[in-house]
Amino acid sequence: MAPNNHQSLIGRGPSLADVLTQKLSDEIASGQFKPGEKLPTEQQIAETYGVSRPIVREAIGRLKHDGVVVSRQGAGAFVAESGSPAVFRLQVSDFTDRDEIRGIVELLMAVESSATELAALRRTDEDLASLQGQLDAMQAAIDRGEPGVDEDVSFHRAIVEATKNPFFRDLSDFLDRRVRTFIRTARSNTARGQAGLTALVQNEHQAIFEAIRAGDAGRARSAAEEHLRNAADRLALYLRP
Repeated sequence: MAPNNHQSLIGRGPSLADVLTQKLSDEIASGQFKPGEKLPTEQQIAETYGVSRPIVREAIGRLKHDGVVVSRQGAGAFVAESGSPAVFRLQVSDFTDRDEIRGIVELLMAVESSATELAALRRTDEDLASLQGQLDAMQAAIDRGEPGVDEDVSFHRAIVEATKNPFFRDLSDFLDRRVRTFIRTARSNTARGQAGLTALVQNEHQAIFEAIRAGDAGRARSAAEEHLRNAADRLALYLRP
């Protein structure tokens, strides 16, 4: 594992651990590291990629959770033997394929629409206050001429919290790392060239909130599905040459 030009592959980003996890996973999948082969030490990986050892430790931990890597007491981390991963894994690197976009949107729609439906049934006054706060924060960002992507992420996170289901939270965190952030960033980039688009997105969020506040599960689910269908259209617009 030669320390040549790998450092430039990491760069800056919202999570160096995410980037390093994906890079190591890709190298394992490509056969650079064979099943049963020992991985370099934390220090070696840190020096190769120009990251800290805690980042390396977090990335290795995620690979262990995915069943890609196993640890042996006192011997280090090894590539798992050939076989099916221990858990579901989702690796998305190319969003130019329309079929792939459709599949991802269908997955998101199934998860988010169900979460929004449950949120309408289980939300508390505290949840409603949190959702309203995120809506207000998004509107403030729009008024400043910003896309409000961070506020968007927080709004959807608040919906998931309102389900009172920790498994939805875990799955949402997984999807946020793999999929949603890219889609929302694409929407943000599209919005810069589309007058009034952020206001339309805000209206969709408002419709979701109103349905949750009313405790109308069916309307909440429909509003979430419409929002995701429109998000897919906006993503396609962003990717169009």
